Amino acid sequence: MFKEYDDSTLKTLQRIELGILKDFLYLCGKYELTYFSFAGTAIGALRHQGFIPWDDDIDVCLPRKDYEKFIQAAKEEFGEKYTVMNAEYDENYPLTTTRWMLKGTKFREEALRDIDCELGIFLDIYPFDNVSDDDKEYRKQARDAWFWSKILILRCMPEPVILGSGFKVAAERAVCKAAHLFLKVFGYSKKKIYQKCKAAMTRYQDRETGRLSYLCDTDRFWNTIEKKDLYPLRQEPFEDIKLNFPNHIEKMLSQMHPDFMTLPPAEKRKNHYPYQLDFGEYGRE
Repeated sequence: MFKEYDDSTLKTLQRIELGILKDFLYLCGKYELTYFSFAGTAIGALRHQGFIPWDDDIDVCLPRKDYEKFIQAAKEEFGEKYTVMNAEYDENYPLTTTRWMLKGTKFREEALRDIDCELGIFLDIYPFDNVSDDDKEYRKQARDAWFWSKILILRCMPEPVILGSGFKVAAERAVCKAAHLFLKVFGYSKKKIYQKCKAAMTRYQDRETGRLSYLCDTDRFWNTIEKKDLYPLRQEPFEDIKLNFPNHIEKMLSQMHPDFMTLPPAEKRKNHYPYQLDFGEYGRE
C-alpha cells in the first residue's frame, strides 16, 4: 500500500541514497566493473531526470561476475561505512539481491518488519545472470530460480505481506503461514534453499549466452534482456550525476510497465514506506 512521506523526510532519504550511489559508482570506476540501472530508477531517469517524485530507493545491477567483485571490494574498501546484507552473509535475509546499507541508519519496511536482520538505508543491488538461449531451457531455469526464491521467502518470513482484502487474500495468507510452519518444523535449511536458488540462477554462468536476467522478481520474465539490447550502455541524467542504462532500456521497461512514461494514478504508486526509519548522523546536511 502506498503511504506518502512528508516532503522533508523523503528529500533527506533520497539525498542519503544518492550519496550511497556515488560511493557505488566510485568503486565501479576504480575496479572497472560493468553496472547499469533499471526498474524504477530507469523510469525516474527517463521521466523525471532523477527520482520518481514519491520513490524511496535506487536499483542497480551488475552481471554476476562483476556483482561478486563489487561485494568483495565494498567489504574491503568501505567496511567501516557500509554493511553488505544478503543471504550469503545472513541466512535470515529472505531475498536474492544485496542491500548495501549505510551503518548508523535504520530502514525497515513493513514487509520485512519481522525478519531477524539489521536493516539500514540501502542501495538495492541485483545480480544479472546468463540465461539459456533455448526457450524451453530458459523457462525451466526461470521456473526453478523463481520457485526457490519464493520458498526462501516463505522459510524466512512467518507472514509474507500480501496486499488486498477478501476471502482469496485471506486464504493466500493462511497458505503462506502454513507453508512457513511446515518448512520450519521439518527443518528445511535457509542456506540450502538459497543455494538451490542460486544454482538455478547461475546455471549458465560458464556458458556464453545471448541474454541476461534477474529471474527472482514478482514476474520471472520481467527482467530478461538481450545482450544486443543491453550493450553498448548509454548514460542518462539522474539528479546531479549520470548513470548507465541498457542501450534499449525502453524495451526492457515495457516488459514490466507498458505505459511507463505516463504518471500512474495515486492508488497505483508504490514505495517502501518504512515501519522503522532513522537517519542517524546523516539526517543533518
